[in-house]
Amino acid sequence: MQTELLLDARAELGEGPFWDARTQTLYWLDVLNKRVYADLEVFAQLDEFVGCAAPRRDGGLILALKSSIVDLLPGSAKPTVLAALAEPVNNRFNDGKCDPAGRFLAGSMDHNEVEASGAFYSYDGKTVTTLLTGIRISNGLTWSPDHKTFYYIDTPTRQVTAFDYDLATCQIAEPRAAVRIPDGMGWPDGMTSDTDGNLWIAMWGGAQVTKWDPRTGGLLERIPVPALQTSSCIFGGADLNELYITSARKGMSQADLQKYPLSGGLFKVVTSVTGMPTFAFAG
Repeated sequence: MQTELLLDARAELGEGPFWDARTQTLYWLDVLNKRVYADLEVFAQLDEFVGCAAPRRDGGLILALKSSIVDLLPGSAKPTVLAALAEPVNNRFNDGKCDPAGRFLAGSMDHNEVEASGAFYSYDGKTVTTLLTGIRISNGLTWSPDHKTFYYIDTPTRQVTAFDYDLATCQIAEPRAAVRIPDGMGWPDGMTSDTDGNLWIAMWGGAQVTKWDPRTGGLLERIPVPALQTSSCIFGGADLNELYITSARKGMSQADLQKYPLSGGLFKVVTSVTGMPTFAFAG
């Protein structure tokens, strides 16, 4: 599989890609520069850090900003606050997406990546429910094809945790390690899954996306990316076989930037699998 550069965006913290099947649009973020991109153009310039976003079934986007969940509807100049959370002052939202039932799930983290002060939440359009606490860096999340297993990454744990998932209630249970990431591969960051049930994980500091079988914990494939801080990935395209990959320049030395000058870029890999779709917010 060949990795293709789509945009040399030089994003400080490229993150959170998702595919809006209704409009056939790839959205993605530059968290620290407070931008939302649609394909290769800036879609919205915000006033706060934007940690994650997802499409709404009736149009527009739902986003998690520093400590609030907002919507950005077509024709709106500014987001509308849907829910405000009492997060620690140094926290911000990080990764998130919608579950197959249309709830918005998102996690927070200490902006300085020191304290385990983050939490993981679900929002159904009316109520915010806390699912996990004591999180260091809330990151990748995805579901199995039958929606019965939820996979989640708290990056410093160097593992993917699997939970039993009750789609009717959004309850998670029976946590267990599905994948353990060895030292030297980078840190597990954003994640998605394919219809075969395998996990695709962007490796921060590893210049690659890795593919794993969560049933065995085995590594299946490594896809090199010419960006050291590979941050997240999602399937898109008309056939959901195109893997879109974000990256970042945050924290890189001049030597690393010279070695990986395309860091912060947006990339694409055409795969031989079909990815799980991006689910839309129903609230």
